Amino acid sequence: MAKMSPKPVPRPPGAPHTERMTGAQAIVKTLEALGVNEVFGLPGGAILPTYDPIYSANLRHILVRHEQGAGHAAEGYAIASGRVGCAIVTSGPAATNMLTALADANLDSVPIVVITGQVGASAIGTDAFQESDIVGASMPLTKHNFLVKDAAEIPSTIAAAFHVAATGRPGPVLVDITKNAQVDELEFSWPPTLDLPGYRPVTKPHKKSIRQAAKVLASAQRPVLYVGGGVIRADAHEELAELAEISGAPVVTTLMGLGAFPADHPNNFGMPGMHGTVAAVRAMQRCDVLVALGARFDDRVTGKIDAFAPDATVIHIDVDAAEISKNRYADVPIVADLKLGLAALNPALRAYQAEHGTQDLAGWYTHLRYVAERYPMTYPVKEGVIAPQYVIERLGALCDADTVFCTGVGQHQMWAAQFLNHQRPRRFLTSGGLGTMGVAVPEAMGAKVACPDSTVWAIDGDGCFQMTNQELATCRIEGIPIKVALLNNSVLGMVHQWQDLFYGGRFSNTLLSDAGDNPVPDFCKLAEAYDCVAIRVTRPEDVDAAIEKANAITDKPVVVEFRVDPDAQVWPMVPAGHSNDDIIYAQGTKPVWGTEE
Repeated sequence: MAKMSPKPVPRPPGAPHTERMTGAQAIVKTLEALGVNEVFGLPGGAILPTYDPIYSANLRHILVRHEQGAGHAAEGYAIASGRVGCAIVTSGPAATNMLTALADANLDSVPIVVITGQVGASAIGTDAFQESDIVGASMPLTKHNFLVKDAAEIPSTIAAAFHVAATGRPGPVLVDITKNAQVDELEFSWPPTLDLPGYRPVTKPHKKSIRQAAKVLASAQRPVLYVGGGVIRADAHEELAELAEISGAPVVTTLMGLGAFPADHPNNFGMPGMHGTVAAVRAMQRCDVLVALGARFDDRVTGKIDAFAPDATVIHIDVDAAEISKNRYADVPIVADLKLGLAALNPALRAYQAEHGTQDLAGWYTHLRYVAERYPMTYPVKEGVIAPQYVIERLGALCDADTVFCTGVGQHQMWAAQFLNHQRPRRFLTSGGLGTMGVAVPEAMGAKVACPDSTVWAIDGDGCFQMTNQELATCRIEGIPIKVALLNNSVLGMVHQWQDLFYGGRFSNTLLSDAGDNPVPDFCKLAEAYDCVAIRVTRPEDVDAAIEKANAITDKPVVVEFRVDPDAQVWPMVPAGHSNDDIIYAQGTKPVWGTEE
């Protein structure tokens, strides 16, 4: 006997329209309703029901070659665009492969939503095939996570995940959906009701705290604006520029804050910290008022925390209350969205200055400019050998202002931070908090999807590149023509440098290739195997032509291998655990300070 279809129930006036569908269809429908256009993913058994409706969805699904690549690509998409990135993978090893990307996004406040398949609800806890407790494993690595066992919960949960990822302090959210929830049916209606008890991010600053901050900053004789990645995440770069103009204060931008304030602005003294400029480090150590904006007083910036900015009164504005006074006590704490916080501080500062006058900062600038001129960012040059810093300089000079640069982690990352001309936000992507090797290629892939009209360069080292270069296949097949500047020195550069400086030159397991002129692998042959354009550069005089040739190719990925000086090191440097006052300008050279006048 044929199964009878249930009669439709009349819809009451004003009731939302509903449509019966499977949970898998609801996943896709929800993503479409949220305005998601692109997702990065890799199918597998526990997520397979969802991949069927993806086949005919109004979504561009980009098939990666490794799940970690999907997560980093979602990060690149999010950072470059300012929207929430999205990745979809299956259960078990696929989900655990995503943990590194989740941890990376969590430390760098990157808004991504990762949807993972899970075994059926009845099989959870039985050690079923490809079962892993990804909710438990990811709990300390995400802003929030959800386990969905009921199809009816899918629309509201995914909508909540995107809301949580994007609001307050941005971050990664994981949604683990059991296979039965994907197969079962529900009545889909839009929009769903969000139920997030206790989640109420503070965005508006307290007026009293703003007035206090204005008074303290206006009274400073040696102020510094300490700009972190939170300014970029909040799209507060215009408000920052106004604050710099009103206060007249020198500005330093962390690794994650590069581009929030133009590098060529006369107030900008560069990046502070372990490999920052001498002037930026000096500014923070000698300031009397330090205004921390979306920064978290990371150890790579502060050095020995007890000796950091010893004379400074600290004003700290951050959307995450947990960051304030976590590492350094904030004399004036302000919990607020950076854009709203600065929008309130700027007129308050103007008003205070109008009533009480402004400080003369000429002596402070004289000292900092003396330091900047005496200890500029420079590097040694060997005859006939390509200095990696030179490659970075020429990339910056030969690429337009809209170019997006993504880096891996290590020496090349620091050189990119030091020698690129960072003028705009969301144009420099790197892994700060976690220091994840291998992010460059997949992040560049995600950035290119987000910004198809922009040139996107991945600046990578040969160690990092070998971790995720398989995503070149994704780029080639999906029509994502990124460019890779591969600085090949045949060593794990930063670790190698530390072994040279602090371990007596005992290079334990940092050499990546045999000695000689034929490193393994042959990166040009590898690139050609992926049907990418391959260019090798071994002479300094050929650097410009190679970059220009790569910039002119727009129909497929390009890998430019630069054989660079294996002995090049990153300077300046503050040794780990030392005070920033112990900064070393170059090997064997410490700064000699002038007067404040």
